[in-house]
Amino acid sequence: MAAALPHGFASQQEIDEAYDPTYRAVDPAGANRHLAERSEEAMRTLRHRAGVPYGPTPAETLDIFPADRPGAPVFLFIHGGYWRARAARDFACVALGPQARGFTTVLVDYALCPTVTLDEIVRQVRAAAAWVVRHIAEHGGDPRRIVVGGHSAGGQLGAMLLCTPWREQYGLPDDPFAGALLVSGLYDIAPLRYSYLQPAIQLDEGIVQRNSPVHHVRPCATPVRLSWGALEQPAFAQQSQAFHTAWQAAGNRSELAPQDGADHFSAIHGFEDADSPLCEAMQRMADGTAA
Repeated sequence: MAAALPHGFASQQEIDEAYDPTYRAVDPAGANRHLAERSEEAMRTLRHRAGVPYGPTPAETLDIFPADRPGAPVFLFIHGGYWRARAARDFACVALGPQARGFTTVLVDYALCPTVTLDEIVRQVRAAAAWVVRHIAEHGGDPRRIVVGGHSAGGQLGAMLLCTPWREQYGLPDDPFAGALLVSGLYDIAPLRYSYLQPAIQLDEGIVQRNSPVHHVRPCATPVRLSWGALEQPAFAQQSQAFHTAWQAAGNRSELAPQDGADHFSAIHGFEDADSPLCEAMQRMADGTAA
């Protein structure tokens, strides 16, 4: 008898429909155009340094958009693409809102599946975050006021940063981040092993267990805001709700913030607008006034 699928799913088709971000998107082609146009605008109009290495492999680089003044708070953003697509420069648009608020923004690049495993991607993103804590002052950022951001697969990677024993493994403070803004993230990746993504991401049971943040929550002082588009499939809301429950059960602070009228792609548009709830929450975290 075949083993039951995770999360009560009855078939691969159900999993695919639950986690394909285009399934309930208002206009997927328009979303891609928006992302390309706004990111091109950011690359053209904002001062930045692209391809700053943080590790030994060609994929391990950062794009840094420095604030106009030194000692700025920092927005550390990790892009999505289901670990097998996209690059940091594709999401340069997320620097627009933080820049207007006086933030330095750092976009993380990492190698993609199936060239590397998800274990290796997590290792790279942790190395990137450690580099930022140690070196962002050289680029005008304040390492004490780093807010982590992540979207979709980047939400999973951002949550893995929160679950990292930084002092033990990296010699850094236990909780080096001022806050985390995770949008449409994936915190228990078990269903994706049985999805249309599996040929590219090649998950096995060990990879799933090691890289599902919901299983690795630790006591942590970093406040977390978990957001998603209200138009998305219920699975994305359930992912955020499960991580929220686990995070709070460990005595940590988190809040749920669904976005009315947003789908999987437009849920990060707030990072382009300095006056959006996302950027306002980022500011509160950097200022140490998050609830």
